[in-house]
Amino acid sequence: MRSDSGSATVWWTALGALLWFATLAVLATATARLDRDRATAAADLAALAAAARAVHGTEQACARARDTAEANGASLRSCVLTGSTAEVVVSVPSSLIDRSVTARARAGPAALSHEEVE
Repeated sequence: MRSDSGSATVWWTALGALLWFATLAVLATATARLDRDRATAAADLAALAAAARAVHGTEQACARARDTAEANGASLRSCVLTGSTAEVVVSVPSSLIDRSVTARARAGPAALSHEEVE
């Protein structure tokens, strides 16, 4: 008998384990990106909703931001209204770990450029 008999089994087992771990890494990365995208979208929409209600005061603007965040599966962490600009922070539960993913967004009227003022 040769000394390398059975080595193909070891190599195929190692290759199978490597492919398994690579697949898990790709799936974990994709899930983390989806969680981040969900948080970002919820924050953007909540900030837009608050900015749209800014003329009605902080209480109504932030209430609208909270409703919008909750409708998108997030919870509103903070809401700050400065003039017509709203800045919000939301969090969504992570699909991978027992933590939440947070995102920040700001919305308000576009600033006038120097050429438009003159």
